[in-house]
Amino acid sequence: MQALYPSIKPYASHMIPVDDVHTLYVEESGEVDGIPVIVVHGGPGAGSHPEQRRFFDPSKYRIILFDQRGCGQSTPLGELTNNTTTHLIADMEIIREKLGIEKWMLFGGSWGAALSLLYAQAYPQRVEYLLLRSVLLAREADRDWFFKDGANRIFPLAWREFLKPIPRAEQKDVLAAYNRLLRDDNDFTRMAAAKAWSAWHRSCATMHPPSHRQEQIHATLRLACIESHYFINNCFIEENQIFNNIRLMNHIPGLIIHGRYDIICTLSNAVELNERWTRSKLEIIREAGHASSEPSLCDALIRATNAYAKTGKVLG
Repeated sequence: MQALYPSIKPYASHMIPVDDVHTLYVEESGEVDGIPVIVVHGGPGAGSHPEQRRFFDPSKYRIILFDQRGCGQSTPLGELTNNTTTHLIADMEIIREKLGIEKWMLFGGSWGAALSLLYAQAYPQRVEYLLLRSVLLAREADRDWFFKDGANRIFPLAWREFLKPIPRAEQKDVLAAYNRLLRDDNDFTRMAAAKAWSAWHRSCATMHPPSHRQEQIHATLRLACIESHYFINNCFIEENQIFNNIRLMNHIPGLIIHGRYDIICTLSNAVELNERWTRSKLEIIREAGHASSEPSLCDALIRATNAYAKTGKVLG
């Protein structure tokens, strides 16, 4: 089984202004003249992480990480003004131009997969190929599954804990209730809501979730606020937008890797995408859930990046 490559440090980092409000953190590591790949992190709101550099052979890839608006080392932290999907897509194109890259590979999981697909549809001539994991399609059905009726039937006890911060009268619309709680004037109310939001996601993310995880509460609050901001606004896209525009990217090759037991983004997402996206291939990971940290998902992703570096082709 393939393991992550050893830790590396960036050879360059940038703070790139993208409008009057936001400045993005962008870093480059690996080989300066290597295959350019941009890692599109999840959430929305999760931010990049140093381990994301380690899915790629650093002697073969020019590895680009960035923090989306309001995330990580981008500024201002947690800012929701001018923070929509359209802005994020435009930001990725600004980064590409700033770094002088003609075409690149997109590597994204969950929300990062959705954003990668949307970017590929907006700028298909700039995408060499896509490697996607645990696909989110950002439809009403996806939101309902995780925040209304679906995942709650698989993790009923965790769902019960998720509902606890919400007054009973508001529990029929969980997203609206959390959107209000996360913006409450009371610090305790906001923090309690953020911790419950994070715990629900964590309970569903892997096949064997950890019994305890120490959290940085302010980072947890920022993630929850940005996520709820996007989901309450239908991720700022039209319903079924990715499938409606799939023709725009049908010439782009790609590989979809998805865990059979993904409870956050169901396997049906990946199957439907593969059926509609002409040049895609699908690899279903038998013993995996949602998170890239799961050994079998990690193995599949590294095998895929190694194969592309060697042959210029996706697996599947």
